[in-house]
Amino acid sequence: MTVQPIRLFGDPVLRTPADQVVDFDAELRKLVADLVETMQEQSGAGLAAPQLGVGLRVFTFDVDEVVGHIVNPTVSFPDDEEQDGPEGCLSIPGIYVDTKRRQNVVATGFNQWGDPIKLVGSGLMARCVQHETDHLDGVLFLDRLDAAARKEAMKEIRQAEWYDAGAPPVIKADPHSAFGLGGVR
Repeated sequence: MTVQPIRLFGDPVLRTPADQVVDFDAELRKLVADLVETMQEQSGAGLAAPQLGVGLRVFTFDVDEVVGHIVNPTVSFPDDEEQDGPEGCLSIPGIYVDTKRRQNVVATGFNQWGDPIKLVGSGLMARCVQHETDHLDGVLFLDRLDAAARKEAMKEIRQAEWYDAGAPPVIKADPHSAFGLGGVR
């Protein structure tokens, strides 16, 4: 296990949809271990493989003392209940913005050995699963903000010491309808 550098906002890998994992091998198990160690070292609630520069559909989570991972996740929502609260990202350090998400989530996928798993979460776990799955689709939480909140977040980002003006970031078009949030803007 090794703590890896986290890719920051503006890195194209964060905007590239990740590929399905097809080989459940020692390399995948090392990736999962690196994700867990890096996430915990940075005190994150979750970390997706693209944040380490690896374009595979894998993420880890550490929420309410539950640490785990999921490979090739598929997310569904058992109801329409929503939550709105602060959200941040290890790839956008120091920026926290209230972001609407679904309150409850069901994620199905596989563990690092290829066994099927199901993760049912609400509150912070649901937020984490949605946030990390977005990473696997090349979507950042900033994309889910309304125009005014996004503008304010971008202002904060441009003032951050880690921001690289030479590699301007891309904000994607509104992804809300694709993730079951309807007209939330």
